[in-house]
Amino acid sequence: MTLTRRHLLAASALAPFALPAFAQAWPSRPVRLVCPYAAGGSSDILTRVLADFLSTRLGQAVVVDNKPGAGTRIANDQVSKAAPDGYTVLHAAAPIAIGESLYPNLQYDMRKSFEPVVSTAIAPLFLVVNASKPYKTLAEFVQWGKANPNGFTFGSPGAGSAPHLTAEMFIRAAGGKGLVAQFQGDAPAYTELLAGRIDATLTAVSTAKPHVDSGKLRVLAVANEQRTPLLPDTPTFAEGGVPGVVGYGWYGVMLPAGTPAAIVQRLNTEFNAAIADPEVRRKAEAAGLQLRGGSAADFRAFLDAEAKKWAQVIKTANIKVE
Repeated sequence: MTLTRRHLLAASALAPFALPAFAQAWPSRPVRLVCPYAAGGSSDILTRVLADFLSTRLGQAVVVDNKPGAGTRIANDQVSKAAPDGYTVLHAAAPIAIGESLYPNLQYDMRKSFEPVVSTAIAPLFLVVNASKPYKTLAEFVQWGKANPNGFTFGSPGAGSAPHLTAEMFIRAAGGKGLVAQFQGDAPAYTELLAGRIDATLTAVSTAKPHVDSGKLRVLAVANEQRTPLLPDTPTFAEGGVPGVVGYGWYGVMLPAGTPAAIVQRLNTEFNAAIADPEVRRKAEAAGLQLRGGSAADFRAFLDAEAKKWAQVIKTANIKVE
């Protein structure tokens, strides 16, 4: 008995050192990086750029697995149920922090089912209007909308999306009224905006740029905390006289809950190295994205703040989705 107890105590003393050793052995096979959107969009582009960079750093293939559908819930659910061994990684998107206030029967919990790793990028949302309209600044647009009997009419690429909720946030912050019409993606919303049947949309710069360059659309503001290097001459909503309007698409890395802390830290280090790489940055900005980075704790705090912010907007605007 004494000998057995001594052996157990020795094993217990060594246990704290087992985790770093396990992390050093990881990865010993390919890693699956799950993208919650279809191939071709900005999320997919960034996911593949990061996967290529990490494959070299890790010495193992990082394979992108597109799992689109249900507002990212399909991908989120699959990763939440995966083994917590570091071989299934989610490149999460903003809807994961919005969904808990929209869908009462989610099969996962953003806070309990995942280990945050790092924020990778944001997709700033720009307020875009038809260039033929008389308003040329955000202040003029607000004045026009408040004088209009119908208020503001926005187009959104989908109910519960970041553009939808940010538009609702703006309408209330501007002290006006209005409607956010829901479309199946950006393309039909742009058709209505170019035809003058809606007043504005909130959109990524990559989508707006061709129409802005052609002189058909005008950018009035960006819904960031600070100006973005993507369009540095564009003022924030706060600079334009409407404080409190901050909303954007975003991406970040998450792992199934219970993944060893050493693997979380290793991935945080490697993704931050990718984010600091000039070529990765160039490709991300070409896709309309602004890279972020930081610690796992930073990302956890960001997720919590996002969930609370959008929960308040959803409650105030009484937003419900099918």
